[in-house]
Amino acid sequence: MIPEINYWAVLLATLSTMVIGTLWYAPKVFGTRWARLANVDLSGSARSAVWPIITTVIVSFITAWVLAGASAIAWHFYGGSFFSGAIVTAILLWAGFTAARFITHDAFEGRPTALTTLNIAHELVTVLVMAVIIGVWPPAGTV
Repeated sequence: MIPEINYWAVLLATLSTMVIGTLWYAPKVFGTRWARLANVDLSGSARSAVWPIITTVIVSFITAWVLAGASAIAWHFYGGSFFSGAIVTAILLWAGFTAARFITHDAFEGRPTALTTLNIAHELVTVLVMAVIIGVWPPAGTV
């Protein structure tokens, strides 16, 4: 079975990650704290951010696409509201994969707990916003 996917929702969810990241890591929000905890120098040139931004767009598209597909599969399996299925799927995937892997890697790399918490919280907000977009805009013919 190939799950139905609304690619417009996936594209909008991808774009949402850029907005969330821009706001989350703004100096007046968490950017200064993140840079200090992660040992990142924010005084670098804008050119140095080009490849990380391109990478982020690609990875965000993949995440949104997987979340949309997993949400459709969960909806077909469990039934009920497509929206609530997308939210529950996002939380479970975040907890089981993103948060768990961040915590494991950061523990072995000796990263500060505050940095791990900041980053996994960002990821939770990101996937929840993606889930809201995907959930309110399900594929045609599924709901």
